[in-house]
Amino acid sequence: MFVYLILPWICIFFFILFLKFRRPKNFPPGPTPLPILGNLLNLSAHDPMRDLERLSKSYGNVYSLFLGPKPVVVINGVQALKEAMLTKGDDFAGRPQDIYATHLTANGLVLADYGPTWKEQPSLHIGNTGKSDGSTMNPKFLFPNVASNIISLIVFGERYDCEDRFFKEVLRCFRENSKLTNGPWAILYDSTPIIRNLPLPFMKGFKNMETLKKLVTGVITEHRETIVPGQPRDILDSYLDELDKSDSKDSSFNEDRLVMFILDLLFAGTDTSANTMLSGFLYLTTFPQIQEQCQQEIDQVLGNKDHASYDDRHNMPYTLALIHEMQRKANTVPFSVYHVATKDTQLMGYSLPKGTIVIPNMKSVLNEEGQWKFPHEFNPENFLNDEGEFVKPEAFMPFCAGPRMCPGERLAQMKLFLITVTLLRKFKFIWPEDAGEPDYSPVMGVTLSPQPYRMKIQLRTTQ
Repeated sequence: MFVYLILPWICIFFFILFLKFRRPKNFPPGPTPLPILGNLLNLSAHDPMRDLERLSKSYGNVYSLFLGPKPVVVINGVQALKEAMLTKGDDFAGRPQDIYATHLTANGLVLADYGPTWKEQPSLHIGNTGKSDGSTMNPKFLFPNVASNIISLIVFGERYDCEDRFFKEVLRCFRENSKLTNGPWAILYDSTPIIRNLPLPFMKGFKNMETLKKLVTGVITEHRETIVPGQPRDILDSYLDELDKSDSKDSSFNEDRLVMFILDLLFAGTDTSANTMLSGFLYLTTFPQIQEQCQQEIDQVLGNKDHASYDDRHNMPYTLALIHEMQRKANTVPFSVYHVATKDTQLMGYSLPKGTIVIPNMKSVLNEEGQWKFPHEFNPENFLNDEGEFVKPEAFMPFCAGPRMCPGERLAQMKLFLITVTLLRKFKFIWPEDAGEPDYSPVMGVTLSPQPYRMKIQLRTTQ
């Protein structure tokens, strides 16, 4: 008797699930989803990029997946990305607002939804080593420390000692939250809202954010005590000036947004640049002929100058090509930042309802056959024409493209150029003889990083 009573309810439950997991009319195709899980089992936690590439071969450059009950669209290749991010940039300029990363960074800039608040903030972006004795070292902390100190100088107007408590705590929180945001607990948080208030490991991310907010608030308080209105020393002073000028209640300038704005800058300026350099110098140690050619150009152009300047890039086509190739191979943000359709729209002939999450697969562009001379090799020739002049192919989109392209692109390019030129001018980077074969496979996180490795650093005899 009990079976007869419960059976209809089971049938109704699975019928509701079936309807929930149906793709809308003319929606991009994709693998059949499972109840509750969707297509989560189609993706490996260790290497989802390989799975996305495999699925594109089966379903084309625009296909869909269900991450839990939520349908998302994955776009691959230059043609599809250009249509979505450039031709129809405003249609896909939104950000998902009900995911773990967005909840962690509430009031932040990077994941802010498209609208007046987001448009008002980016204008503020416009403004003003280790061993050398031939022993081996792990560069895991070298490049993050260098990148973080540069962005700290721009944002706060000061550098920090590597042992400084503020500095170490900020980097610790960033590392932990990077792992959490791209880990299985974040996926569970996104796909199962009922568990979000339970004391599970993803709660550590919110605790870290509170720590970060307190640290940054302390620096803001110190700046307020010494600021001279109209004479900004750094980005923080510029924001405080704007904050004091703005009396409108409708303005997006406020102290809560300031804290998250600073954290966005610190994280983006540290994580992406550091991992690009970690990946790039892994290749440089294992391709010594490329390193030597770059050093010859640097020596020739700089001569007896004390320091390199960003303007020197115009006379260094091979070095500039090298740095862009480092970014291409690093593919630091492999899925960019998720986009959301701001209205019902079309993409490559498919219909996408308003609110559809769109994931750009950057690897498909940065390694696309026909777009590069050597799509699967590390070779600066990818950015040089037959005359040896620097050229930038349209498929070079490490910062994505369109209205939501990373506002820190120019700053990142400047940092990478100056750091790389300065280091290569003074040091030689060598793959240790006892290190075995290099492993170029990436480690997944919010950004990609290379496998841990060691390198030998020697002071150059010719500078």
